[in-house]
Amino acid sequence: MSIANNLAKIKSALPPHVTLVAVSKTKPVTDLMEAYNAGQRIFGENKIQEMTEKWQQMPKDIQWHMIGHVQSNKVKYMIPYVSLIHGVDSLKLLIEINRLAAKWRKKVDCLLQIHIAEEETKFGLDENELEEMLKQVQHDKDQFVNIKIVGLMGMATFTDDQTQIKREFLHLKAIFDKHSQMKTDNCHLTTLSMGMSGDYQLAIECGSNMIRIGSSIFGDRSSLTPEGGIE
Repeated sequence: MSIANNLAKIKSALPPHVTLVAVSKTKPVTDLMEAYNAGQRIFGENKIQEMTEKWQQMPKDIQWHMIGHVQSNKVKYMIPYVSLIHGVDSLKLLIEINRLAAKWRKKVDCLLQIHIAEEETKFGLDENELEEMLKQVQHDKDQFVNIKIVGLMGMATFTDDQTQIKREFLHLKAIFDKHSQMKTDNCHLTTLSMGMSGDYQLAIECGSNMIRIGSSIFGDRSSLTPEGGIE
C-alpha cells in the first residue's frame, strides 16, 4: 500500500480526540510530501539536524514534533520552528528551552517524559522527579514564562507481552490523571502521548490522545527502533 493509503486506513479507525504524529525520521522528503499531500500536517523527528533540514525544505504549515532524546546544546536549532517537544526529561533541559524560547520571544509547548518501561535504556523522569519539576515550575512561574508543559509522554517496554504494555500504559495514565488538575499559565496537562505502530490501539484504550506512528505509515526502516526511541 502507498503512504497515502496507509494514512487513510489508520486515520479512519482513530477516535476524533486522538492526534496522529507521523514519525518520519530517516525518511526522505519525498515520502513526507506524499503524506503531506494526503493531508498529514504533524511530523515527528528524533534528530534535530534532520528535522531542521526537512523544515527548511517543506511547507511552513507543518507542525514539527521533536520526539527523541534532546541534548541541551542542540535545542537552539529547533526553537524557531518546533511545535512540541516530547522528550523533556530534566529540569536542566526545561530551563534551556525556556531560555532560548525567550530569545525568540515565543512560548514552546513541552511534554515531560516519564520512565514507565522496564528497560533501563529508556529515558524519562520517575514520579518523584516529576512532582519536583512540577513544583519548581509552579513555584518559579515568573522564570518559566516561555515554556508551557502541556502533557506527558512515555514509551512502554519493547516486548510482545501485551499485559505488561497495558500495565505500563495504565500506570502513565494514572500519573497523568493525578496531575491534570494543575492549571497555571505555564502548566496544564491535556496531552498524553503514548503508543506507536505496534501498540497504539492498546494505548488509546488506556487513555492516550496522541500517538506516534512511523513504520505503519512509511514502511519498515533498515534499523528497527521504536518510533520516538533513540537510534
